[in-house]
This record gives sequence, structure tokens and C-alpha cells, in this order.
Amino acid sequence: MSLFPATIPSTAPSGSRDSSSPVGCLAPLVRSDLPRLVEVINATGLFDGDMLPEMASGFLADPSAKIGEFWLTLSISSQPIGVAYCAPERMTDGCWNLLLIALHPSHQGRGFGSMLLRAAEQELISRQQRLLLVETSGLPAFEQTRRFYLKLGFSEEARIRDYYADGDDKVIFRKRLF
Repeated sequence: MSLFPATIPSTAPSGSRDSSSPVGCLAPLVRSDLPRLVEVINATGLFDGDMLPEMASGFLADPSAKIGEFWLTLSISSQPIGVAYCAPERMTDGCWNLLLIALHPSHQGRGFGSMLLRAAEQELISRQQRLLLVETSGLPAFEQTRRFYLKLGFSEEARIRDYYADGDDKVIFRKRLF
């Protein structure tokens, strides 16, 4: 992949460390990341992290065989704090889905989630892919998630009423990458 490994500049408070020293690393998901990333997903309180090993099993079995999909792990001091998973939309030309993005709550609001999503976008741009879609819930618990996507240039493209359950809409966001 074109962007791995990459370091992320410090966003720590001024004076707490040299801002030019790398504090984060983006890399493809590896099996040893899974236990900590299950904890990360569970800590968000939005999903069950136990789904992660099965979701990633095909990729981890042979990353080179999965032409297209990719998994990113964001780590600080060798500890995974975030994950993103993108896969191409079947039967389309250059359209992808962000199927998972999670960042440990203790690192939210400091720019790490934006960096993780931008890294995924840059990977897709390097592959000359044109659209990124993301689906999320319309429940109040997901309001911060929906604001996150809007802040990063996504627009709400569609809403399917009562999709996940009665009263729980599927909200689809879209971003043109180039």
C-alpha cells in the first residue's frame, strides 16, 4: 500500500513533548492488534468489539489475496488506539465503503480520528478511487459520529427509515474524493 507505515506528528499539549517527534503510527492491521482493538471498539460503547476478529479474518489470513479492501491501525507508543476498514462497493467503479472506524474515547477530540479517516481517504485517492460512503445509525447516541463525518466534508446522501430497527434509521454519508 502506498502510505504505510506513516508517522503522525504530535498533537499533544504545547510543552509536553517535542512536536516534531512522531507519537503515532499508521500501519496495516496485524493479528497482534486484535485484542487491543476489541477493547477500543468496546470502549466506544457503540458496537460489540467481539465482531472484529471475524470481520478481519479473511484479510489477516492473506492480506495480499484481498485485492481492494484494507485495514488501518493507528498506534501510539506501540499500542493500537484506532482502526479503520474500507472495502470496495461491489458492481461499481471507484466507489468504496468505510465499514468501520473506531478510536478509543480517551483519544477522541484530539484530531486522531480525523487523521485516521484522512489516511484512508489518501489511500483511496492514491488508488484513483472517486467516492467514499459511510453508513451510520440515526439514533441520538450516534449524533457525535454524524457530526464527525459532516465536519470532514461528507454530506448526508440518504436516510432509510427504520432500517436497523423501528426508530433506528440508516444514515448514509458520501464524499467525493476527487
